[in-house]
Amino acid sequence: MTGVSLRYRGREHLALPGGPAALRNGHTGGLPLLAPWANRLASRRYRVGRIAVDASRVRLVTDDNGLPIHGLLVGAAGWRVDRLVAARDHARLDASIDVDSPAFPFPHRIHVRATARDARLVVDTTIVPTGRRRVPVAFGWHPYLRLPGTPRRNWTLRLPPRAHLELDARGIPSGRSTREPREADPIGSRTFDDLYTLGRDHALAFQGARGRAVELHCGTGYAHAQVWVPPRRDFGALEPMTAPTNALVTGSTPKVAPGDRYVARFTLRVR
Repeated sequence: MTGVSLRYRGREHLALPGGPAALRNGHTGGLPLLAPWANRLASRRYRVGRIAVDASRVRLVTDDNGLPIHGLLVGAAGWRVDRLVAARDHARLDASIDVDSPAFPFPHRIHVRATARDARLVVDTTIVPTGRRRVPVAFGWHPYLRLPGTPRRNWTLRLPPRAHLELDARGIPSGRSTREPREADPIGSRTFDDLYTLGRDHALAFQGARGRAVELHCGTGYAHAQVWVPPRRDFGALEPMTAPTNALVTGSTPKVAPGDRYVARFTLRVR
């Protein structure tokens, strides 16, 4: 479940490193869903209530430190296209997949609705338990964003007032955080791999020349965001997250009970 193009007025705003072949081989790019957890886990063992999970024998995608990263679904088959709508003023995709794994033994169904209208892409993600267990919610999305026509060093990064969560050398939250005010500063030569808890304002953006911008609004269900600007690349990421990195291990995720559902919405707006 990966978006491969976000084109507006002839300009492409998604980056797809390695193309579709890289996606099929489990690499992220474009606009991928990261589930059932986003970012990385400090351990292959975690506990949710009375359920102890040991994923030490499960084949998982790992980062350079050997930590499980980006969940189970990148490049995975099994998605069902439930409905496609192409009207005069919008297009919409409804899709779903069932998830149950020894690495995440909390059966649930994920529903994704992506709606394109005018200059906005709205993505609704719904978690519905399909078993008797409460489902911890730790998913996110990872849009690889571009501003065509503007070198990345000339982009401005706009951030709302927020709490900046300190990360250790592995990218795992240390438990400390710092309050930071609203900012809008050029990226220049800076790089980012930074995690934030959002306040009342949930809007982040990359802004370029002549008023061009890609804006992320983290709506219902997304209390956190990651900003990733890697070195020597022409893209960056503004990532909506339902829980902070490593929340499965620390036990700090939201949970959804059988008979209930968890709905999260984010919007990408391009100009």
